[in-house]
Amino acid sequence: MDLTAVEAVRQARTRADLALAPGERFLAGGTWLFSEPQPDVTGLVDLSGLGWDELDLSERGDLRIGACASIGALESWARASSLPAAPLFCDCAESLLASFKVRASATVGGNIARSYAAASMIALATTLDGVAEIWTATAERTVPVAALPAGNGETTLSPGEALRAISLPASALAATTASRRIALAQHGRAGALLTGRRDTDGACTFVITAATLTPTVLRYPDLPDPAVLEREVRAAAGYYTDPLGTADWRRQVSAVLLAEVREELS
Repeated sequence: MDLTAVEAVRQARTRADLALAPGERFLAGGTWLFSEPQPDVTGLVDLSGLGWDELDLSERGDLRIGACASIGALESWARASSLPAAPLFCDCAESLLASFKVRASATVGGNIARSYAAASMIALATTLDGVAEIWTATAERTVPVAALPAGNGETTLSPGEALRAISLPASALAATTASRRIALAQHGRAGALLTGRRDTDGACTFVITAATLTPTVLRYPDLPDPAVLEREVRAAAGYYTDPLGTADWRRQVSAVLLAEVREELS
């Protein structure tokens, strides 16, 4: 898609370059930005020159994912990793309605910052207690990734804020994970993506995405009773209706599939 209103493109090389002029937007992988008309975008700020594509595993076992790391690179890293949670990285990458070529360009940060309900990098980071590092030209803050989406395609990021990196703690990466995905069409966008993890101390985290407008996170000190989990899944807020599924269908399949996630974690 040609962005016909764009008059200038500049590459960010320092933090000061993050200051946006009116009409400018950040460009990372560009797989969404170039997918449809953007008549209000008159300038692009290319983030590729900032070196934000690192995948760093610290000595204590925390993983720092640069926001410009491609989803394909993260998937390849996970396939070579022996971490117990590594399979969830691959599951979430494959959940995207995208070919391997698109995953090689699409960025982890872009998928999260765009905040679609079906954004599987949000599911991944939320399930693993991911924390987002947010930068502007002059300041920075951190926030749980689960708190970034404000709706389907709506974000709590303010204009001029860029997602710098996502940090995943060692405790979550050492957990056992499981996931389920369902769509109305064989190759359609996910109507519900259910993920879960069980920590080494037995504590469990279950996450509903794609089926609810923002991530739904359910935490338990141990494996929950099936009836308790089903009741809380069905009572969760935010199930919605669109061409990819009705709210009632999303609620039903979330309850069924999250029960399967629980069973796998048991």
